[in-house]
Amino acid sequence: MKIAVIGAGAMGSLFGGRLAESGNDVVLIDVNPAHVDAINGAGLRLDADDGDRRIRVPAGPAESFSGAKDLLVVFTKGMHTDKAVASARHLIGQKTWALTVQNGLGNTDVIARYVKPENVAFGMTNFPADLKGPGHVASHGSGAVSIWTVSGLNDPRINEFQELLSAAGLPCKADPQVEVAIWEKVVFNAALNSISAVTKLTVGAIGDHDEGRSLAQSIVAETLAIAKARGLAVDEQRARRALEHAFNSHRSHQPSMLQDVLAGRPTEIATINGAIVAAGKARGIEAPVTESLFRLVKLIEANPLR
Repeated sequence: MKIAVIGAGAMGSLFGGRLAESGNDVVLIDVNPAHVDAINGAGLRLDADDGDRRIRVPAGPAESFSGAKDLLVVFTKGMHTDKAVASARHLIGQKTWALTVQNGLGNTDVIARYVKPENVAFGMTNFPADLKGPGHVASHGSGAVSIWTVSGLNDPRINEFQELLSAAGLPCKADPQVEVAIWEKVVFNAALNSISAVTKLTVGAIGDHDEGRSLAQSIVAETLAIAKARGLAVDEQRARRALEHAFNSHRSHQPSMLQDVLAGRPTEIATINGAIVAAGKARGIEAPVTESLFRLVKLIEANPLR
């Protein structure tokens, strides 16, 4: 299958590398010159539980490639989705599909500006991946992927993509209820990412204090109320257990939003907390704690650390 991975950070490199390794015609689209040069020069280094190796896969900005692709896999951060997919519009044909397993909400609407809406799939993944340096991604531990069509229809292509990912060592299921998993992941990210970005605390340090836990649990309650109003069968206890697991098992972890703040980069707050607040207001539901964290992170973004 001809595949373009848009956004070859940690997750994009992991997926793109494994898809290329399993025999697909893959290109990695990214705008980081050092990362692109390293991949093109020595191959993508994938350090995983099944071995440490280098995979030959072309990388470059979108204009480096041509010809319609069968599948676009979008892995940019939410605030870059529009610009990134627009740059790859020359790779989109009438039969091209797009799959997003990005964090946050609203990415499918952006992608559907360029790819036919009935050809857009979305999903969730919990695979671990870290970009260790230019051209080097590490992934240790298990993970899974869930996907479905945005249209809600059981299109034959979704089962083809499910088999494609599973064959590449990315266990995947086609799940009509995938939006439930997406919202439960959004709950997790909205709580830990935003609090960490504002306080500059690690996950464990947040969980060590009643104030941190209380803030996180308030965001969980607000977000799940909105998800339930959308008719989604989210599991509150499962969401709360995920937070407790993070507090206890990932104590030294710096969430990506904190890493962005420390580096003076824009964050994904608009497609996480901001999108939750917007979804709530559309149904007359207020989310004051989630909104406060959204506004605080936006204030930090406007005054980046030096």
